[in-house]
Amino acid sequence: MDIKYHIETAWTHSIHNLLPVALLSLVAAAVSIFSLGILAPVVFAGYTHSLFQLLKFNREPRPGDVFSQIHLFFPLLLFWVVILIITFIGFTLLIIPGIIFSVIIGYIGLYIIPVMVDKQYGLIDAIQKSISIVTHSQKADHFIIFIIFTALTIAGSASFLGFLLIQPFATLFLLSAYEHTI
Repeated sequence: MDIKYHIETAWTHSIHNLLPVALLSLVAAAVSIFSLGILAPVVFAGYTHSLFQLLKFNREPRPGDVFSQIHLFFPLLLFWVVILIITFIGFTLLIIPGIIFSVIIGYIGLYIIPVMVDKQYGLIDAIQKSISIVTHSQKADHFIIFIIFTALTIAGSASFLGFLLIQPFATLFLLSAYEHTI
């Protein structure tokens, strides 16, 4: 897998669409915050779908796109709650089990949202497909993509401006890798 290509692709799309992707990120953050995180999973799915449309068809993202995957609300909310509870238990017992679980679920779930918005899979099928992708081909490449995506997401979370600029880049990077994997 050509990691450099995915970085360049994400960079090009981010820079050429700086204002629309920053506005999309702003709306996604605002909706997630004002809904107290309840809409965050489905908003992220809409956000991902919008950026995937940019990557595949060069369609400019629109703020309303964050609601484009609202039909995924209940499955994603249930999945998010289950992951949150298991992670909380892991961190409560000892910090190490929580960290281990977070890394494992982050890695095997790397492509769940892209698969759901691209292939219109249900949650269980998307989980199975994501696991299949990261465990059956180019494991080292997917782990590097996971590390880069996680690092970019953490860096983007450090500040509001960072989120507006870095999160779209990170998501486009992940989507570029996903598109060349499928």
